[in-house]
Amino acid sequence: MKGEHHYKATIKWTGNKGTGTDNYKNYERNHNILIENKSDILGSSDPAFRGDGTKHNPEDLLISSISACHMLWYLHLCSEAGVVVVDYIDNVTGLMVETSNGGGHFAEVTLNPIVTVAEDSMIDKANELHKKANELCFIANSVNFPVKHKPTSNVFENKK
Repeated sequence: MKGEHHYKATIKWTGNKGTGTDNYKNYERNHNILIENKSDILGSSDPAFRGDGTKHNPEDLLISSISACHMLWYLHLCSEAGVVVVDYIDNVTGLMVETSNGGGHFAEVTLNPIVTVAEDSMIDKANELHKKANELCFIANSVNFPVKHKPTSNVFENKK
């Protein structure tokens, strides 16, 4: 159907150390995220939850997805508006709060994009387009917590 997009992935647990989940401390939280024709992502839980800190965890992937979605919409909008972006980096942060039942939820995610544009005259429009990108971002529209923005824009200085 037009307007619908379907995604699929396989998540395979790789943490059975021989006795399965016979004890909370006897298994690893490691897993692979497998998507056809793409590189595997090695995952685990956060070290706070007995995971491997050298692997991606679901929380990392959630905030990264929000940031990447915002960036892609933002670049699209800038392109349409004549704002020439020459560099973009976002140091995204997320706050997750544990609940008394052992679960938890994200309370907020903050995007901190640093955008470099080609000309000084583009800065105001560059800053303004973050709001529109947030309104259009599929991932930000799918979460039940605030996605905040603290953008910084600067002008590319050609050092010849």
